[in-house]
Amino acid sequence: MPGRRHYRDPCPIARALDLLGERWALLIVRELLPGPKRFTDLRAGLDGVSPNVLSQRLEELESGAVIERRLLPPPAASQVYELTHRGRELEPILLALARFGHHCPAPDETGAPSPTSVILQLQAGFRPEAAAGIKARVSLQLGAEAFAFRITKKELRSQAADNAAPDLTIQCQPEVMLAVVRGQQTLTDALAADQLRLGGDAAMADTFIRLFRLP
Repeated sequence: MPGRRHYRDPCPIARALDLLGERWALLIVRELLPGPKRFTDLRAGLDGVSPNVLSQRLEELESGAVIERRLLPPPAASQVYELTHRGRELEPILLALARFGHHCPAPDETGAPSPTSVILQLQAGFRPEAAAGIKARVSLQLGAEAFAFRITKKELRSQAADNAAPDLTIQCQPEVMLAVVRGQQTLTDALAADQLRLGGDAAMADTFIRLFRLP
């Protein structure tokens, strides 16, 4: 693409970085992993990105067949961005980066984590051996975003929301979820401070929290 710098290296890694190595590119992919989002939703999840830079990155990713645009039917009738099949192939790469990033120094000043980034951290820190014998539907409401999961056969699978009632519902801000999973705050204290709310099987909450290991 004109105006962009390229490695001019035939190595597939270099060619991938030509497309995904620009700032914000992979974080846009991160935000789209759970499903389609509008431009305003992407801006809300990417603290610090300007509208112009976001537009440019979206155009580049669309040109590279990583994302595509779609118009939602009425009554929404709004344009959303979503990952293509090629874009979805980046999910295991982002999970590996999340696991690697757990052990990297944190910046001195950080903004609030986006709900999607917290979900990705949970998926990266999931312990299959701890999920043996557990079968449950879990709904997480992190800030303004909702996520649905199914735990079965030692796997944590994201799924589209359906009419089936979840066995466990957790509502809190993204940073509260991270603090509880990391052991920086107990579930009991978060409940007592009204920072977290539970629905469904309360006994499942402790079990769910122990399914993850985050530094």
